[in-house]
Amino acid sequence: MKPTLALTALAFTFYFVSLAHAEIVTNSITYTQGGVELEGFLAYDSDKAKADAPGVLIVHQWMGLTDNEKMRAKMLAELGYVAFALDIYGKGDRPANRGEAGKFAGKYKGDRKLFRQRLAAGLKVLQSQSNVNQKKLAAIGYCFGGTGVLEIARMGAPVLGVVSFHGGLGATLPAEEGASKTKVLVLHGADDPFVPKAEIEGFVKEMNDGKFDWQMTYYSGAVHSFTQKEAGNDNSAGAAYNAAADARSWGAMKQFLNELFGQ
Repeated sequence: MKPTLALTALAFTFYFVSLAHAEIVTNSITYTQGGVELEGFLAYDSDKAKADAPGVLIVHQWMGLTDNEKMRAKMLAELGYVAFALDIYGKGDRPANRGEAGKFAGKYKGDRKLFRQRLAAGLKVLQSQSNVNQKKLAAIGYCFGGTGVLEIARMGAPVLGVVSFHGGLGATLPAEEGASKTKVLVLHGADDPFVPKAEIEGFVKEMNDGKFDWQMTYYSGAVHSFTQKEAGNDNSAGAAYNAAADARSWGAMKQFLNELFGQ
């Protein structure tokens, strides 16, 4: 065998052996806030996140912590992050349908102080992981969770940045002093009927007045819930999956995290 071919074969062998040794470790973690028992989901790569790995918090959509968020946690783990999908509602407390989901989410949207307390409790769990670099933290969220990560930015939590996927943009509590140190990325469906123009304009003004470092990307042909296959493919319903927007928004998030963490 020629030397170059031998080296190529050796490189491929090493690559596949490395893959064989890599393992995505997952754990359910029970914690409490305000006397309520909560249960989140942790994921990390045993090889890539041995020590001082960046940590990413995941805030769920209005149906609560589901397989969707667990899937995203594993995807983040494959990128080398320690990911923790928090629980806002409570252990085993999940909406049975969209009607109930609206009530569950509405409780926290109507009480932003409680919402922030639950968000802070989840972030604390992520911070407590021994393999997480305390200076390299971020948060991402979907729909209701997209609203949640913007609250994380507004409350001045110790995260470098947040990413909102098709989230609500309205605010009821002003941003706290020093909050503008958190960078903000909003990934939004251009045809989302659930976020009115006035809400978008209010968000833009809030970000500019608060001197945030912020970005907002629109995806054409996308409505609400464009990252969730369970939403179906009927745009006329106002919420529908869009494969292109899903892939593009994930790519935008990866670039944003790379910038945040200096990778």
